[in-house]
Amino acid sequence: MRNSEEAEGFHGEASNTSMISGASSPYQPTTEPVHSRNVLGGIRCDFEYLKSHFGILKAVEVALALIAFICIETIMLCLPCGGVYFFEFVSCSAFVVTGVLLLIFSLSLHTKVPHVNWSLTDLVNTAASTVFFFLASVVLAALNHKSGAEIAAVVFGFLVTCVYAVNTFLAVKRWRMGDGRSVAVQTSEYMRARTASRGEMEARPDLA
Repeated sequence: MRNSEEAEGFHGEASNTSMISGASSPYQPTTEPVHSRNVLGGIRCDFEYLKSHFGILKAVEVALALIAFICIETIMLCLPCGGVYFFEFVSCSAFVVTGVLLLIFSLSLHTKVPHVNWSLTDLVNTAASTVFFFLASVVLAALNHKSGAEIAAVVFGFLVTCVYAVNTFLAVKRWRMGDGRSVAVQTSEYMRARTASRGEMEARPDLA
């Protein structure tokens, strides 16, 4: 009987101790529901971006690159074919990459990956597309057989080159403004940290 009473007392004390320790513990379980991180949960169409200069330029670039690619694909005979193949590669690559970026920006997917510098990514794409489309158009204009498809491809190649050049100019301005703003923020944070640390050193009494 004594053993059972001692066991009951031991269990009671243990339960009371666990309740007291649980109540005084700073690590209390939260009652808030834990939401799973759904990256694709906040997808929405950003109409403001589509109405902006960058959105309109992106849409025009995708359309002109697609038309230029279709024109070059309608060429049946070519000799030499180096200019045709180069223009085909450039127009297809620009259409795919710019189309993907347009989809990312218009659906606000870039906000899901904030550690990527999207302004710099857009700048690199537009600058590279400008250079390669210009080179491909010049080469195709020099090496062609005066067919309607080749002339149309050259015309649309130079048109999309101009659009990419305008987009590159605007992207450079945006990137410089963003870079200068980030430098200013870092400088202000550094000065604030130095002022706080200096105040702590002045407030600390001398040990000597």
